[in-house]
Amino acid sequence: MRKFTFDKFGLKNLKLVHAEPEPLPPTGCVRVDLTALSLNYRDLLVLRGSYNPKLALPATPISDAAGVVSEVSAGVTRFKVGDPVVTHAVSRWIDGPCQADYKSSMLGCPEPGMGAEQVVLPADALLPLPEGYDFAQAATLPIAALTAWSALVTEGDVQPGQSVLTLGTGGVSIFALQLAKALGAKVIITSSSDEKLARAAQLGADHTINYTTNPKWDAEVQRLENGLGVNLTVETIGSATFGQSLRATRTNGIIALVGALHGLACEVNLAHILMNRIHVAGIFVDSRAAFEDLIRFIEQHHIRPVIDRRFPFDELPRALEYLAAGRHFGKIVVEI
Repeated sequence: MRKFTFDKFGLKNLKLVHAEPEPLPPTGCVRVDLTALSLNYRDLLVLRGSYNPKLALPATPISDAAGVVSEVSAGVTRFKVGDPVVTHAVSRWIDGPCQADYKSSMLGCPEPGMGAEQVVLPADALLPLPEGYDFAQAATLPIAALTAWSALVTEGDVQPGQSVLTLGTGGVSIFALQLAKALGAKVIITSSSDEKLARAAQLGADHTINYTTNPKWDAEVQRLENGLGVNLTVETIGSATFGQSLRATRTNGIIALVGALHGLACEVNLAHILMNRIHVAGIFVDSRAAFEDLIRFIEQHHIRPVIDRRFPFDELPRALEYLAAGRHFGKIVVEI
């Protein structure tokens, strides 16, 4: 079996090695032969040491994957050998509100990473593939699609006719666009690339804003929404944009904080939050039950993920470099 490991933080330290297959625990686990991975910005943070500087090394990165069950241990009834499956990133979060200890069951840090040809996982960390999805498509769902779902549905309760703003054109933002349109919402999306904005419009975006040529994009959002702002902002950037996201969100609106690509620390105008009764919801993926709801929804609405590029397994470091460059539109997949 081959897998990627790093014994020091830094992408340059990611190496492909040969390893003995992990023994299958006696109860509750399955072995999965992986066929596809998908990349998230979180994977870069793990490799850089900024996600968890105390991570025990050596470690294997990557949180999201899909594959085929090749062995089951005693007590497993949800799956059998030959079943196609997709990972659930937070294996202990089955249903209900998030609990503090769920974070310790996150795949790819601190739990085992998916950057391998074969993994052993608790059966609870897996779901069946959506109908009509291939492995690469399914691998895009566990973090990006479920995070967008959590923002729009679990926390946002987006209704037909409401308005959604999503920042950028990475995996979460494009899923947010697709899901919001299927929910009947109006969508405004931002990017620094007119080419990417044109592609977003083809996916159904009602309005597009180039934040380079229009740096006061929050005022443009207000104008498009008749001076009110949007019902929900999917905030993927963090400190660099949070102030403008506040001003782009209407009274009683919600900011779903799903990422912090450009930093965690920022000054916030608390008066704007207070006087406009804006709700700020931190989004940490979601439960397996929510993932099951998402899968039923995408099957019903025939939603297919947007995959920017596919890399072979031995080019995982190059795929991560491509992710770090930020030129992608939608998701990046690595196929085994």
